[in-house]
Amino acid sequence: MSFQQPTTTHSSAACAVIALGSNLAHGGESPAQIVIEAAKRLQSLSLCVPRLSRIYSTSAVGLGAGAPDFCNAIAIIEPAAALSAQELLDGLLAIELELGRERLQPRAGASYASRTIDLDLIYCRNEIIDSPTLQLPHPRAAERAFVLEPLAELWPDLVLPGQHSSVAALLRAL
Repeated sequence: MSFQQPTTTHSSAACAVIALGSNLAHGGESPAQIVIEAAKRLQSLSLCVPRLSRIYSTSAVGLGAGAPDFCNAIAIIEPAAALSAQELLDGLLAIELELGRERLQPRAGASYASRTIDLDLIYCRNEIIDSPTLQLPHPRAAERAFVLEPLAELWPDLVLPGQHSSVAALLRAL
């Protein structure tokens, strides 16, 4: 999968934004390779070729001292209209399992655990959802540079539901 050039022609009524992250190698593949493989597998959930940001290296926040850095990226896909946001999330969780994701317990003093792959549904068709299994937009997306920076690369003028500023403006404010 090649990296796509930035664009602002996405339709907020048709697109979904997925954050991809990995900080553990698995099956002989590096975290960056796992992110790229996950992005390829997003094609099965999309009507078009997923657009993938560059891969960013970010410090592992909340994992405790010595945790390996993350490889993070954003993919923009166009799920079929018949595919609900919950079904899309279920598809993302299935891809995580295919790529060796195990839900590890955080180490003592840490909030999060390292992972082979993490696929977070950040945004889906301008929907607002607050259910026990899914919150849209992702409740912490506007606070996370590792989400905003690659998203601003692909869709800087997107305004997440509940926000008053574009992704680019939110990134500048961090």
